[in-house]
Amino acid sequence: MPRQSRIDAPGALHHIIARGIGRRKIFDNDRDRDDFLERLGTAITETRTACFAWALIPNHFHLLVRTGQTPVATVMRRLLTGYAIGYNRRHRRWGHLFQNRYKSILCQQEPYFLELVRYIHLNPLRAGLVKDLGGLDKYRYAGHSALMGNSGNGFQDIDSVLKRFDRQAGTARKRYRSFVQTGIEMGRRPELTGGGLIRSMGGWASVKALRRAKAYMKGDERILGDGDFVNEVLAQAQEDYEQRYRLASMGLTVDDVALRVAQLMQMPVEQIWLPGKRRGLVQARSLLCFWSVRELGVSLTALAKKLGISCTAVSQSMIRGEQIARQNNYRLTHNFKC
Repeated sequence: MPRQSRIDAPGALHHIIARGIGRRKIFDNDRDRDDFLERLGTAITETRTACFAWALIPNHFHLLVRTGQTPVATVMRRLLTGYAIGYNRRHRRWGHLFQNRYKSILCQQEPYFLELVRYIHLNPLRAGLVKDLGGLDKYRYAGHSALMGNSGNGFQDIDSVLKRFDRQAGTARKRYRSFVQTGIEMGRRPELTGGGLIRSMGGWASVKALRRAKAYMKGDERILGDGDFVNEVLAQAQEDYEQRYRLASMGLTVDDVALRVAQLMQMPVEQIWLPGKRRGLVQARSLLCFWSVRELGVSLTALAKKLGISCTAVSQSMIRGEQIARQNNYRLTHNFKC
């Protein structure tokens, strides 16, 4: 059975789990962990992806992130590839380090946000890496210690979590810690990482209860949320897919996008491909990046190569391009039958 495509969009909340191939270790020592965190921080910061929770376990890791303008798949590809190369070099090994496909679950904001923060940050305790909550408070390789004010990393969005407990940082930390403590006895919470409908309903008991009442919910392996949320996400994903399919069926390419941009910006199309920092040129290239990636599905890597710039520069241009398109009500398909 072919694997399903990932679902993503700006603002989407993802619980990401990546494991070592054959469940082997991916972190052998603190040098490995520090290298991973440095790469994670760079990727998160440069792509303006929000990271709310994370935990490193010897053979896997968890992240809770919100997509910015750079697709989460691009962020993860950059992180995993860079780390694997460095790990193999340090440990004098060859071959794949991670399983071929990491798990990415698109999550409904409420009521799951805090549940996922707690679940992810309790992983080191469940794995026996720390003895108790006191040990977790000071454990450097999970985001819980940063929320408790005992460590800092520069990339974690601490405020978005703590403000849900109180406006005052001290009170918020006490309430957050109490919230985490109550989660210890809940165990592994498979409904937060398991399969589709069972996960979204909170376990088999809830699913069976609904079926006894002749009530049925929509489920999807890639999504954590109630039936309405699942339906909404799938409908939007289908709409995005159909839009890209329509554009692809018309044979539209990046060069066609450049022509449309040149028309809007009233400049020769050849100028768009030239380097420079003039305001009009920067705006034109920003629109080109935004529409090429979001509307046509062109990868950041391919577009960066075509433009002769870095993936980070493409990502930043996309942010500007979306703002320009929204402020001026620009549409890629205005002059196309679509």
